[in-house]
Amino acid sequence: MSNIFAPVTPGSTDENTHKQTVARHISIPDYTLSPSKTLDHIIAFSIGFIAGFAVLFVFYKMLFLAVIGGLVFGTANIFISAQNAVVKRKYKLRSQFFDLLEAMSVSMRAGNPPSKAIGSAKEDLSLIYPDDSDIMTELEIIIGRFNNAVPLSEIFSDLAVRSGLEDIASFASVYATIEGKASRADEIVRETQQIIADKMEIEMEIDTMMTASKSEVNIMLLMPLVILGVIGYAGAGFMDSIYTTVVGRMVATGGLIMFIICFFLARKFSNIKL
Repeated sequence: MSNIFAPVTPGSTDENTHKQTVARHISIPDYTLSPSKTLDHIIAFSIGFIAGFAVLFVFYKMLFLAVIGGLVFGTANIFISAQNAVVKRKYKLRSQFFDLLEAMSVSMRAGNPPSKAIGSAKEDLSLIYPDDSDIMTELEIIIGRFNNAVPLSEIFSDLAVRSGLEDIASFASVYATIEGKASRADEIVRETQQIIADKMEIEMEIDTMMTASKSEVNIMLLMPLVILGVIGYAGAGFMDSIYTTVVGRMVATGGLIMFIICFFLARKFSNIKL
């Protein structure tokens, strides 16, 4: 099998064919789009539908309204889950980029230039990540563009823009400054790797500390529904006025509004973004 990223001579008859082959074999990842598949959307809709149906049925005991609410929450949860998938993909790419810098740093300390270090890093990372992973795709793009005389600084800047990751943008900016002007490229790579490592460690520590709090928040959000459900079915008519009178419906609506507000506030306070 021929190497689509083999160097070509500028101006040769094979140059255009080579570029077309690269474009045909590689699809440039768009990190603003969700990687969710049809099955993921179905699961997200099902979870949202069940949650919306349960909440509205507990508050109103109206099957039609509960179904409508379930459909609305299910549809909304598709978009929420898709957005969460985008965020997770970016965090995963940052972790993979950290591994790339680590492999590059090792190769550059051995005396290899950045271009050769990237090729060596690709071989190392191929032992860890599958061929369809984002970092392996990006490495194919980086090597392909470099072989077509595109500067590494421009390639890294493009990756920073497409990924929207601050760490990659910082590395691309610094690398563009020192490209071809300094022999400290290996130190820049190593320092950037250490900065990303420190941020990831801090995030892991915060996430560990917040795990118990998130569990408590989920329990506190679930308890009102459990209490209403138990009293409604085992309270010997104690809650009937809530479901049969105008004032009761108004009270239930007020309680539902407060429940939704508490839900979003709890999610906002328990999710810390660095």
